[in-house]
Amino acid sequence: MTAEEIAVRQAEEQAWNDGAFDRALEYLRFDRNNLLKETDWLANSDVTMSDEWKTYRQELRDLTNGLDTVEKIKTVKFPTKPSE
Repeated sequence: MTAEEIAVRQAEEQAWNDGAFDRALEYLRFDRNNLLKETDWLANSDVTMSDEWKTYRQELRDLTNGLDTVEKIKTVKFPTKPSE
């Protein structure tokens, strides 16, 4: 590779590495949002949501609070879904 090709490749790798946090957070939010969608029916006006389900859904919404590194994102543990 020429020096110019190497420089381009290094810039691409740096850009990829710089986006690691945003990608990790996006994946986490995707999984979290899917879990919330599974329980959205519980928030209907004709359904009484138990305190366990309210807590579970709030824990899911709070999951991304305080995450400022990829390492913290990788250690996130999803809350346990209440028994139905």
